[in-house]
Amino acid sequence: MQLLLDNPAYWDIPNPITRPEDMAFVERLHIPARYLRTKDDGTTALCVMRTPDPKKPFDLEQLAQYALIYGRPGLENTWQGITVDFAYRMHWQTLFGFALCRALCVNSTGKTTLVHWFALVMAQPGLYREAMAAYAAANPTRPFVAQYGADIEIHQVHVPDDQVRNFSDDDAIRVLIHNRIPLDWVDYAYTYGVVYLEQQFHQPTMSLDIFRDVND
Repeated sequence: MQLLLDNPAYWDIPNPITRPEDMAFVERLHIPARYLRTKDDGTTALCVMRTPDPKKPFDLEQLAQYALIYGRPGLENTWQGITVDFAYRMHWQTLFGFALCRALCVNSTGKTTLVHWFALVMAQPGLYREAMAAYAAANPTRPFVAQYGADIEIHQVHVPDDQVRNFSDDDAIRVLIHNRIPLDWVDYAYTYGVVYLEQQFHQPTMSLDIFRDVND
């Protein structure tokens, strides 16, 4: 990884590598063959490390390395919500919020919409606390017990594509409570929520309806 991050010449590497001139560019930079992988369609891709293990969603060091390689500033596929500067310094709270959303939302066509609502909950101080208080009042015999420790069990959200539009912040809160996500985790992810929504606000496909409940 350090090979690709230290030398600015590597930042312009085409990925995937599809043309003869692309491979010539790679050869001029003397990139080790172990970083190149041939895909099923015959193209060559730069593969510095494998995708982070979904069974270890909060291995933040592994996730940070992967984000710096494949989603750092200057690339087309930047990772929304994560704050990284051009010295490759990463804001840890934004990375944690990203990891939490990644753990909660299964990969699907509607994942982006689901993440919008989780980010909205994270970006509103006190919203999750109020929801937990309401849950405690409505369920006196089933108190909320947050889960901590190395073995965290999370049930991902599965919403049919034709029903994603009906998902809301209330649904996101119910998912958080069902998974016994600690209050301090959501509070810690506040910066991620703000950064994610700020970035999405400038997207042409973003609906402004999602911002109606967010305080300035």
